[in-house]
Amino acid sequence: ELAPIFSNTNVATDHNQLTMEIMKKVAKRHGLACLLHEKPFEGVNGSGKHNNWSISTNTGVNLLEPGDSPAENAQFLLFLTAVIKAVDEYQDLLRISVASPGNDHRLGANEAPPAIISMFLGDELTEILESIENGTAYSQKGKTEMKVGVHILPRFPKDTTDRNRTSPFAFTGNKFEFRMPGSASSIAGCNICLNTAIAEELRQYADILESAHDFESTLHALILDTIKNHKRIIFNGNGYDDSWIQEAEKRGLLNLRTTPDALPYFVHEKNIELFERNKVLNREEIYSRY
Repeated sequence: ELAPIFSNTNVATDHNQLTMEIMKKVAKRHGLACLLHEKPFEGVNGSGKHNNWSISTNTGVNLLEPGDSPAENAQFLLFLTAVIKAVDEYQDLLRISVASPGNDHRLGANEAPPAIISMFLGDELTEILESIENGTAYSQKGKTEMKVGVHILPRFPKDTTDRNRTSPFAFTGNKFEFRMPGSASSIAGCNICLNTAIAEELRQYADILESAHDFESTLHALILDTIKNHKRIIFNGNGYDDSWIQEAEKRGLLNLRTTPDALPYFVHEKNIELFERNKVLNREEIYSRY
């Protein structure tokens, strides 16, 4: 297992490609071959990439880090729910971003996450969101009424990360880990989709909050509505269990098992509008690529 140092997306993408090239060159120097195929051998665990992603300010403040003050925690919840909304609304694009024949064979086998996109938040953070949604007390060291912008959230120690390797998109303390990319793929595609989708959600949030007469109540309502409307994407259980496939279908989540299943979603109207609005691709480029 090899991990390039955390950096900005464009730099990290270049480092990832250089790492792959160095691995192949070093193997060749020793008379070996470095296989980057996701499932080169039957019965052997596959190879993939874990794309660790967070969002920060230009001064280095991690916006997915729970803070030490009510304002910092309201900020954390705002950006957390923006990610939840983005992954739910653009689950098809995230699946397309990792689609390849080799990775199709890997997904859902030998610790690789399944093809169904879902998010792992862990029991503690999920309970906090449920208490906000239901207006009920959250218990950590006694019952505490949860209200956005008032109470301080507990810290999430780094070692309480997701040990269930079947989760495609897991919160790991102060970042998310997208575990679906294949070992032979560039991380550029999934990060373009992820960054663009979350930028779109934050644009919508900004339009609402910048015109708010009562900022705190509007923020609370925005976070509450997002939790209620997009909680279907949150799943902390075993992605390999057959019951999850049935449950995901009930929730309306997509199960795009193969690349041919996934690719038609690339030209869905919402995805075309997303890329056009954020100046990633125009309509003609999208159709030509498809």
